[in-house]
Amino acid sequence: MARVTIRTVTGPLVSGTTYRRGVHLLLGGILLLPYLLVGAAFVELSTAPQMPPALTLLVLAVALPIAGVPPFLRGTRALEIVAARALLGVPLPDPPATAERGRHARETRLRAALWFAVHLVIGGLVAALLLIPMVMAVIFIGQRLGVGGQALSGLRLGPLDEHDSGWLAVLGVVLIVGVVYAVAGLGALAAVMAPVLLGPSPAERIAALEAHAVRLAERNRLARELHDSVGHALTVTTVQAAAAREVLDDDPAFVRRALGAIEEAGRAAAEELDLLLGMLRDGEASDRSSGHDLNGLGRLVADSRGAGVEVRAEIAGRVDEVPAPVSREGYRIVQESLTNVLRHAGPVPVDLRVALDGEVLVIDVASPLTRPVRPGDGRGITGMRERVGLLGGTMTAGPDDGRWRVHVRLPAVRPS
Repeated sequence: MARVTIRTVTGPLVSGTTYRRGVHLLLGGILLLPYLLVGAAFVELSTAPQMPPALTLLVLAVALPIAGVPPFLRGTRALEIVAARALLGVPLPDPPATAERGRHARETRLRAALWFAVHLVIGGLVAALLLIPMVMAVIFIGQRLGVGGQALSGLRLGPLDEHDSGWLAVLGVVLIVGVVYAVAGLGALAAVMAPVLLGPSPAERIAALEAHAVRLAERNRLARELHDSVGHALTVTTVQAAAAREVLDDDPAFVRRALGAIEEAGRAAAEELDLLLGMLRDGEASDRSSGHDLNGLGRLVADSRGAGVEVRAEIAGRVDEVPAPVSREGYRIVQESLTNVLRHAGPVPVDLRVALDGEVLVIDVASPLTRPVRPGDGRGITGMRERVGLLGGTMTAGPDDGRWRVHVRLPAVRPS
């Protein structure tokens, strides 16, 4: 059973949320004022004896659309969402930039129009509370304090009259407290109703989830690109630097070649890092490949050979005709496979085969196992599996008769 304390009871009286929500509700009363003025003017015109009925109907036909259109506008809903979020404290998302269509769009507009009407009605009620009970309370208390002169002259309120200033002052305090509690209750009710009437429709929720999924997929793709490109460059640099250190005094020519390979790997990594950072800044995917597709396999193989890996490469079929997305992902898979060989096995012979077999791109990378295989694929293998899965291909990776083999098959069908 909930425990009622003094703080619980007096909380609404001193809470900033009460008064902030009261401002939001009062805005509804301000918006209601033009409707009341137009309604009063129409009633006065319609009851005037010299007013022709036809003209009255014409005024009504013009006034109703003008009064009824604003609640259904997308801009009205957007403004109401901003106001509810700032003053009611309701975490409402922004409406989508593009307009909905169909049944969900009608439902969203109807809910927004209903909220607009509720806002105006509750706002009018709050305005009435401030104009009548609150003003009376101020007058009662002011009279007790000697302010207001003869404002209560001739007053008769039940058993009280103008001479009972003490009791009237008490009544004034009760009225003020009652108004504050009423505003707190109406504000809480509005905060409950706002998400229901202003919240996203099912179509908007689906669109937001899809946009979030696209952003996550793009972030994962950029993470894979960074892992593969920078990881490859760092692995080549580390292996070449270690080898150069071992023969620094005995083989200056090898050291020069190693430094050249380090320079080339660093330059390529810097170019690709600049490309990827540009994509992050722009927030959009880019089709620029900087040569990182199957057409760049020759350079990739040469870099690996320069790092001490004896790559026996076989390219079969017209791999230059592979669709661009498959070509880029295929290049990354080969790059990560060679990087893993350098990182885990060192400068060992590698058999690489890339072939276009009909409408399937086949990638096969095999190298000797030089150490026991640890459980788990590792981040590089996981990244390759994600690439293959996104393209609808298949992949196997693991020990095979004393060798580590990565075998990938990717659909390479060109769009018609």
